[in-house]
Amino acid sequence: MGRSRYKAGMSVLLPLQGSEVFTARRGRLAARMGPVPAALFAGDLSPRNYAANIYPYRAHSHFLYLTGLHWPGAVLLGEGDEWEIFATPPAPDDALWIGPSPSWEQLAAASGVQAIRPLADLHDAVMASGGTAAVATLPAVQPRSRACQAALLGRPWALHDDAHHGAPTLEGPDADLAEAMIALRLVHDPAALEHLRSAVEIARVAHLAGMAATAPGDPEAVVRAAIEREFTARGCSPAYGSIVSVHGEVLHNEHSHHTMTAGDLLLVDAGADFHGWASDITRTWPVSGQFSPTQRALYDIVLQANLDAIDRVRPGVRYRDVHLTACRTLAQGLVDVGILRGEVDGLVERGAHALFFPHGVGHLLGLDVHDMEDLGDRAGYAPGRTRSRQFGLGYLRLDRDLEPGMVVTIEPGLYLVPAILDDPELTGPFDRDGTLNRERLATFADVRGIRIEDDVRCSEDTPEVLSAAIPKTADAISKLVGSRRPGAET
Repeated sequence: MGRSRYKAGMSVLLPLQGSEVFTARRGRLAARMGPVPAALFAGDLSPRNYAANIYPYRAHSHFLYLTGLHWPGAVLLGEGDEWEIFATPPAPDDALWIGPSPSWEQLAAASGVQAIRPLADLHDAVMASGGTAAVATLPAVQPRSRACQAALLGRPWALHDDAHHGAPTLEGPDADLAEAMIALRLVHDPAALEHLRSAVEIARVAHLAGMAATAPGDPEAVVRAAIEREFTARGCSPAYGSIVSVHGEVLHNEHSHHTMTAGDLLLVDAGADFHGWASDITRTWPVSGQFSPTQRALYDIVLQANLDAIDRVRPGVRYRDVHLTACRTLAQGLVDVGILRGEVDGLVERGAHALFFPHGVGHLLGLDVHDMEDLGDRAGYAPGRTRSRQFGLGYLRLDRDLEPGMVVTIEPGLYLVPAILDDPELTGPFDRDGTLNRERLATFADVRGIRIEDDVRCSEDTPEVLSAAIPKTADAISKLVGSRRPGAET
């Protein structure tokens, strides 16, 4: 039975962590903002095709960070140690359609706010806080919520700003709030790390299940189902559209309809959303369980780049240099196997490696899989730093100096992308001077895409690889692939 055509909603669950977590976060935010009230919007439900048929709901991350609540349409307003939530009161038939929810008193206690009030009171509360111009806010992602913000607070946000890589232009108190939230969320507190580790552990179980379920002749969707079953069984959802594909050269390939064959490599990029906190892990394995010599050669290059880049995740190191470390390892490997010719530093400076590694080595990880990317490069890039215009390097999502408590992904890869390798504008300089050895490249035709991605915490000492328990050496992976097949060794 579907929902009433007049009702769409969801029950609000209590957060797993105590109110002191959220009270402390709001306190740290208030200390940075001073006597400036802030309003954070949770975001509304999004209909699939009619109002009562909704997509799964997840609160806007800034609201979630400060309250722990997934509450459609709610707004957090406050300053100092005085914070209130404004929400739509429950309807008489809510218990029928969406079941019971905690009382407002219980939700207030769980999130540590002083009170919860009807959403209809929000306008008067904003005016009592100094008026619309005095209240800081951040643009909601959900369109209806953003429109409500604009109407309530008079924020005619532009839809695009190249200065911040697509994020709206922010001014005055809004810009101050953005900088304050970025400073808080860049470095994870113990409560955040607890949830991140849980998300990674669930992803570990899921990836192992995916390896075990892989068999030639099956569609990719069989492996995807095995992975996402583990998410669902543990009360989680995918943190993003899972990538399970023998066409790993398509970087964000969310289609899983191809049949796997014995000579294919399967690229799996899948992470769990654990109460809003994300893991983001990639492994690549042979469908047959055995790498061909050419597949193994390129796989080991990517693995070494992954290890070298992880070792650079230390306090004070610029993340761009972590990226370039991976680039140099990949370039050296491509020279060693004969695909590229030349001196490594020169190849990287010219961007020759980007023909095969066209994206950045990783990004911030937290509540969002690309954490705080709703704020664009304001979050990802330190003040005064801008994106490169060079192909490949221009896709780097993060260029800050690393600090203890930051969590980043490290995800080098090698891809044979026809759209790149057949583009004379990109390859021409390297074809003309002999840098690109196409004859040798042709011998690696059984490789489409390889990526190895780990979630790494910057610590005072050596990097903490949160996903270290997920096997990634070629030999270790080979032993696990297809272990659920009839007759497979246990």
